[in-house]
Amino acid sequence: MAAHNSYTANDYRHFNRVPIKRALISVSDKTGLLDLAKALHEAGVQMISTGSTAKTIAEAGYSVTEVSQITGFPESLDGRVKTLHPTVHGGLLADMRLVQHEQQLAELGIEPFQLVVVNLYPFVQTVASGAKGDAVVEQIDIGGPAMVRASAKNHANVAIVVDPSRYTEIIDALAEGGTTLEQRRQLAYAAFSHTASYDTAVANWFAEELGNAWKAKAGVEDNVAGSNPGFAPEISVGGKLANVLRYGENAHQSAAIYRTTGEGAVSGIAQARQLNGKDMSYNNYVDADAALRAAFDFTEPAVAIIKHANPCGIAIASPDAADPIASAHAKAHLCDPMSAFGGVIAANRIVTLAMAQQVAEIFTEVIVAPGYELAALQLLLTKKNLRVLELPANYQREALEVRQISGGLLVQQPDTFKTFNTNDWKLVAGPKADAATFEELKFAWRASRSVKSNGILLAKDGASVGVGMGQVNRVDSCKLAVDRAASRAAGSVAASDAFFPFADGLEILLKAGVKAVAQPGGSVRDEEVIAAAEAAGVTMYFTNERHFFH
Repeated sequence: MAAHNSYTANDYRHFNRVPIKRALISVSDKTGLLDLAKALHEAGVQMISTGSTAKTIAEAGYSVTEVSQITGFPESLDGRVKTLHPTVHGGLLADMRLVQHEQQLAELGIEPFQLVVVNLYPFVQTVASGAKGDAVVEQIDIGGPAMVRASAKNHANVAIVVDPSRYTEIIDALAEGGTTLEQRRQLAYAAFSHTASYDTAVANWFAEELGNAWKAKAGVEDNVAGSNPGFAPEISVGGKLANVLRYGENAHQSAAIYRTTGEGAVSGIAQARQLNGKDMSYNNYVDADAALRAAFDFTEPAVAIIKHANPCGIAIASPDAADPIASAHAKAHLCDPMSAFGGVIAANRIVTLAMAQQVAEIFTEVIVAPGYELAALQLLLTKKNLRVLELPANYQREALEVRQISGGLLVQQPDTFKTFNTNDWKLVAGPKADAATFEELKFAWRASRSVKSNGILLAKDGASVGVGMGQVNRVDSCKLAVDRAASRAAGSVAASDAFFPFADGLEILLKAGVKAVAQPGGSVRDEEVIAAAEAAGVTMYFTNERHFFH
């Protein structure tokens, strides 16, 4: 609803710095509260507060007034109603630039606030704890967002602080005679972003609840093909600026990285701690994320080397390796040493000194891992241009993938191997694979997921030996994989991310000496492809699952 008034620009008194005389404080997160209260007390600021916040301030020996004392109305309904009162919101919304507002406050016996410090009920943390139903609903803050939004709207007069990390700004402002208009604008922006993220978290929780109810009613599960996983009718994606990057994919493109916020936010590459090297670039982040996804597709010690979001090499440790992660890296590097030059390396285990010694000999843009042995880190830190990243302890990927397209967003469940099994595989040609060959096929199939479509991956001894990626026909992908593998193609196994539409692509692999193939099947010419494998005496399995990666 539009606001109606007859004020003109000439009716406003203009001022920049607003001295802080009266503060309203109501916080769930008590971090830094007493430092702020001490500074406000010493500056002679009157503090008005609620519930546990008022108790904490009073117990520290600082003078504080309960909200109920200024409203004349007690907290009620189990604390649901305490600040929703004209005496509070009149003090928040009065535009003191207007003489009329100042006069109305005097007539009503209401005093204005110049500072509001509020953070909201811990809704996101409550959901993350596993709470359900009414326990979650009770953590939906009402009075808090109302105070935050009112104060942010009235930022010409009121400074609103929602983040304890910004208390020092207020303490500094006290010494400087008050907050500036620019400072209050910035705080208002942070406040509106905060309430938007909070509301998004609440909406997403309701959407998930409704989706779960739909699935329960329909008797379907998330992994049932074609089932409705309960996508919300509306979604919002929130993020907080982490850093402005030098440029985007190319030097003429501006770029920045944001860390996701709100319900469903996880700790991933955006939260990794950089221990060494130049600032991360846009392309570094894209490649590092792709490398992590590839390495963490495996439960065994694994390393992925990525260039332009495609693998130069993927490998798992040899079973008898003295240093498993160093073994995995050495095998991954041997796949395509030329392309690995200037690549991005991800490991799914702590990097050892032996692996670090191998990496130090190769020009590498980024290495990212869950951690580093001290000696390994000391060595890597001597490479001044190598970006060394350490993953957060709770590294994980989002439950849903979101991709922007013009005019909208595409959302899907991620393609993962969390429950990898071969129960649906079907032997369609050649002899049944022996145990060792079958393990090689399983590795190749998992590794092929990381290859951009059309993707072909050749593997031997738990490592990729040839990769054909990103081609517009599968024949060219087969040629690339064979060319890169060279003599190693003989005796290798192959995985194709989607079916062979004709036998011609498979025939390239057969001619190179591939001994077994895993592919989804499902082509109208499957019989032709099967016949080619049978004629060559080569084992072929249909996996009945596709792994397109665009």
